[in-house]
Amino acid sequence: MGTITRSFANNITSGGTFDATDLTGTIPASNIADASVTNITAVPALTAVSTVASDPPSPDAGQVWYNTTDKALRAYVLGVGSWATGGSMNTARSQTGAAGTQTSALSAGGNPGSPTTTAVVESYNGSAWTEVGDINTARRMAGAAGADNTSTIAFGGYTNNTETESWNGSAWTEVNDINTGRSFLGAAGISTAALAIGGGPPFYALTETWNGTSWTEVNDLNTQRYMAGNGGGTQTSAIVMGGSNPSVLGNTETWNGTSWTEVADLNTARTHNGGTGSDNTSAITAGGETTVQLANTETWNGTSWTEEADLSAIRHYNSVAGNSSSSAISLTAATPSISTATEEWTKANVTTDLGVS
Repeated sequence: MGTITRSFANNITSGGTFDATDLTGTIPASNIADASVTNITAVPALTAVSTVASDPPSPDAGQVWYNTTDKALRAYVLGVGSWATGGSMNTARSQTGAAGTQTSALSAGGNPGSPTTTAVVESYNGSAWTEVGDINTARRMAGAAGADNTSTIAFGGYTNNTETESWNGSAWTEVNDINTGRSFLGAAGISTAALAIGGGPPFYALTETWNGTSWTEVNDLNTQRYMAGNGGGTQTSAIVMGGSNPSVLGNTETWNGTSWTEVADLNTARTHNGGTGSDNTSAITAGGETTVQLANTETWNGTSWTEEADLSAIRHYNSVAGNSSSSAISLTAATPSISTATEEWTKANVTTDLGVS
């Protein structure tokens, strides 16, 4: 309620006499009965949908409007995602540690076939891969976490490696080891605040957090697993999906910074799958295998998984890097042979008709 200024009417007493002791100033709010709600007898009609002659040029996500020219009710909503061919890697391999975004990713180590491990590292700029400085210890099946291709850590790897290395955009530096050496582990976060999730062999439920200096064991997964989706999210809001123990798993767990919670299962249980996400409400998994190798993709909205467009080819032992369920890349794979192919995932907002009058 705004300020009310005194007038003559404010100074008429209940007995009908005029009080001239204070003729100026404002009336204290405590002296005013606020009957603004109780005295309302009618509410005017509310317009929830704007009426326009043409569609807005830059609508907000979730915006709804009625186009009077086309006589159509429309909304700006998240569309259907799709995969497209990206730049090929220089060195074919599978089982690589990957981190970053669709336009700024890093792939470290992996399995090039023979020998079975490599120290090769490649950087992606959204269109092409470039070989950069090798990791100090060749490895495959490592975890990797990073915001982009200039700041990443790689940790663990086959066989039960404990070493952690940090990438600054030009070179790798060995830093403090992970507490429990393992491979096939999931990862989330950035180079200064990361999670190491599960892994094996054998099958671990262990979770460790990285603070930029050292690793600390925290609460375990509910279901021990390895070869799960890479994971995804942040150190305080992460997700892991699928894997094996040794049964092929469909269950998903989300992390809130303190503990893991089981949530809705994948539509297709799988292991050796790639996965990533921005946090525990927006994630993607692609490829993997059950008793057969897979190309199918599922996205997570914080409540459930939705099946979407398949990869162009089956992929297992693949990695997925990205920062949400709307933008990611799938790289390296055994399909069934090792591959250089990269695929880019895009899922953008689109204008859609809700009905035509």
